[in-house]
Amino acid sequence: MANNLPKYAFFEGKIVPFSEANVSIATHAIHYGTAAFGGLRGYWNAEKEELFVFRPKDHFTRLMGSARMLRMSLPYTPEGLVPILTELLRKEGLREDCYIRPLVYKATPTIGVRLHDLEDQLAIFAIPFGQYVKNEEGMHVTVSSWRRIDDNAIPARGKIAGAYVNSAMMVTDAKLAGFDDAIAINEDGHIAEAAAANFFIIRNGVAITPPITSNILEGITRRTVLQLLREDLGIPVEERLIDRTELYIADEAFSCGTGYQVAAVTRVDYRDVGDGKLGPITRSLRDLYFDLVRGKIAKYSDWLAPVYASVPEAAD
Repeated sequence: MANNLPKYAFFEGKIVPFSEANVSIATHAIHYGTAAFGGLRGYWNAEKEELFVFRPKDHFTRLMGSARMLRMSLPYTPEGLVPILTELLRKEGLREDCYIRPLVYKATPTIGVRLHDLEDQLAIFAIPFGQYVKNEEGMHVTVSSWRRIDDNAIPARGKIAGAYVNSAMMVTDAKLAGFDDAIAINEDGHIAEAAAANFFIIRNGVAITPPITSNILEGITRRTVLQLLREDLGIPVEERLIDRTELYIADEAFSCGTGYQVAAVTRVDYRDVGDGKLGPITRSLRDLYFDLVRGKIAKYSDWLAPVYASVPEAAD
């Protein structure tokens, strides 16, 4: 991002040049992690000359839920944030795949651990963005020694900024050891998710994923994948606890999320998953998902918010 800064940001209630969207080093959120963020993607369809934002209302609904966990009071609704985002993207002029980062944060410049009696703010920016995971068709992962945070400590179902230190510990240790990513385990020893994405395995033709009560993010992509597997691919789905050793005998595995999209896991802890290659169910799911987000499947058009469709043509 350092070499590809946005031109604009939504900051303190209006769209401003990105260079003006700044906070004090005394800002509460910087010191105590009292912020929450979202992650959305926009997908460019060159044939239609349209940028489609994937499930923006759902993402903003989750963002507002994270804000409530942090006792934030903001003058926005999920529905009201969609046109704000659309205006920002039009002004930015992006005509390529992009990543959108909304952030709610405790903006008061002060010292003192608390959530109350602080100013709450929202910022949004967008940047051109391609693959987050370099090896989307064959990630090699390891089970992390760091345990997933618990709902009674820092709720994983909200994208709380401070909670991502937990993920950062896992990712750095995994990558410095030569892996692409890490798998997080709960204190009870069951699989939670990937370091920053939801996680599925395939066993005997059944897709299995931990339930939302397993200290996982309530992922928008996860919700999408569940529906695509059941309704479009005819794959049975189970939401249940997953033992660590099931990773070693699974036929396929994949991680999914806004950043990861649908990324195949083909090796866990030096053991091949299945035959060690991108599996047929994961491949079919990836193909379907990428057609969907680029506006190629009419039945899911309601999940997509076009950015440029309603822009009036310039007068001669």
